Parts: sequence; structure tokens; C-alpha cells
Amino acid sequence: MKYTTLPNTDIKVSKICLGSMTWGQQNTETEGHEQIDYALDKGVNFIDTAEMYSIPADPETQGSTEKVIGTWIKKTGKREEIVIASKIAGPSEMVSHIRPDLGFHKEALNDAIHKSLKRLQTDYIDLYQLHWPERNANFFGTLGYEHKEDEEWIDNFREVLEGLNELVKQGKIREIGLSNETPYGLMRFLEESRKHDLPRVSTVQNPYNLLNRKDEIGLTEIFHRENVGLYPYSPLGMGTLSGKHLGGIKENTRLSLFPQYKRYSNERAVKATRLYKQLADKHGISLTHLALAFVNQQPFVTSNIIGATSIEQLDENIKSIDVELSAEILAEINEIHEAVPNPAP
Repeated sequence: MKYTTLPNTDIKVSKICLGSMTWGQQNTETEGHEQIDYALDKGVNFIDTAEMYSIPADPETQGSTEKVIGTWIKKTGKREEIVIASKIAGPSEMVSHIRPDLGFHKEALNDAIHKSLKRLQTDYIDLYQLHWPERNANFFGTLGYEHKEDEEWIDNFREVLEGLNELVKQGKIREIGLSNETPYGLMRFLEESRKHDLPRVSTVQNPYNLLNRKDEIGLTEIFHRENVGLYPYSPLGMGTLSGKHLGGIKENTRLSLFPQYKRYSNERAVKATRLYKQLADKHGISLTHLALAFVNQQPFVTSNIIGATSIEQLDENIKSIDVELSAEILAEINEIHEAVPNPAP
């Protein structure tokens, strides 16, 4: 395994992070525990979760993923061997069951952290993230920003950081991060933290993969100049970049069980995936390793969040850390990207 630190901290994390959002629906508690044990044995010490997980969001299973991690911690006593990242949900109808007044105001932050800590059976969370912005912004598959004149959101970046700062002072969280965020949002948070000596954003958890490189347009310069890390999710595009769906959606997979997740299955995305598969075959590596190694090698990536529903998938995903793409392969990847840019933003 390879390691780095969360930017501007001394928290050591593996370059591969174990995603957990299937635990509680697609995966049982036992399977979740097996995945943690297996990943830890391979050197992975970083686990990502959220209060809304498992996925898809459902009142019956909300918080189930954190509970799986919590029972593993209680069973093994290995809390100090892992780094835990979790998230508070933003406003959205899909998570209206979590609390009556969604958002990142102090009451919501306190409610969310209290319940997450209880489910996780721990006293602190290492990296606490805002799952998506409160304001209208282009995320969750939206490429361009469209302004809404009737938007009710009022600038509250400082207020949110002050609420998070209280949790830091209480020892309940160590570092903060954002998710599904834009250049505007990241820079506003950084600006307020500088002006008022408030917690500084360490990472941004956004989708990033061969089919979605839109963050290279605006965010990557900020990552470099401000020392913020990209903490990417969906590096395999919900499994599509394994190539397993090129002949049609496979049964008993996330895309067959939850057909609403079709973000990476449109015609242009399938076209690009076929081209990347041809490239992987040409160089004698799996498409999975091509896709994951591409993300692993980006200099602005802190840790790559991989997910799996089986130990076999998990093993292949973790082994991508040992794959080094040559300059030739990277140039060929960019040729495909130029021909079919960001088909699944």
C-alpha cells in the first residue's frame, strides 16, 4: 500500500480508501466486517461513510452503514488503526427523513454528529464532510451552473465553519472536508477560514473518473495552489468502468437493482467506455486497473475511494495501487478524453 497525509494535517491515510455505502443493503453486516478486515490486512486504513448511507437513501436503512462500522469497532477494538470519514447530509427531498430541518446550521450539525458517533461507537470522526452544498449549484450530474432567482439561500459560509469549529474544539471531529462542491464554494470556505481563523478544508470528495474529469477545469488549480486534496468517489463510474455492463446491464448489480443510477450509462459514456476497454486490452491490463490507476496517479488526489460488493472485487480494486500507467498510456487516455470529453459529469 502507498500512504499520504490528509492535506495540512499529520493524519496518515492509505492512497486507497474503502467505500462503504453498500453495507446495509447490498451487503450484510458480516460482509461489511469481512471487507474491513480484508482491506486492513492489505494496508488500507481509511474508511468513508455518511449518515445517509446505505444507498439508495431509505428511512428503513438510514445510518445502517455507520452501524456496521460501529459493530466492527466494538468487536475488534481497533478504532485507532483506522481513519474514519463521514458526512452530514445537505437539504434534499431524498433525505427528508433524516431530520426535520436539514442544512448545516449548528442544531443540524450537533444532531448529525451526535447520532453518527453513537452509530459508529466512537468518540470522534477524523474527517467530517458536508455531503453536498445547501445552495443551488451544479452537482449530481449537472455540468453547467444555472442561476435561480428565487433561491432562498443566504451566504452562510462563516456560520457553517463556526459550527464545525465548535465540534473541533469539543474533540468530536479532527478535520473538515467538502463533497460535491464547486470552485466557488471551496474558495469561499477557504476565504472565511483565513479571515476568521476557522477550520480549514482539507479535502473535497467529488466524483472523478475517466468519464467525468470536469473538476480538472476549475478545481485542480485550487487543489494545487491551496493544498487541498481531491478525495474522489465513483472512480469506476458505479461499476461501468469495470467493463462488465458493456454487453448489457448485469443482473444483481447496483445498476440492475437500482436503475435510477444511470449517470454513467448514457450512449456517449458507453462509447467512451468501449474505447477505454480497447486501450486496456491493447496494453494487457484490466479496464478496472486502467481506470483506478489513472485516478491513483493524479497528483491532486489524496485517496481514491473504492467500493465493492464482493471480496474478489475488493481485491482487484486494492491491487490497482501497484499499477503504474506509462506516459504512453496516459497520452492515449487523453486522446479518448478529447474525443469524448466528460460524457458523464
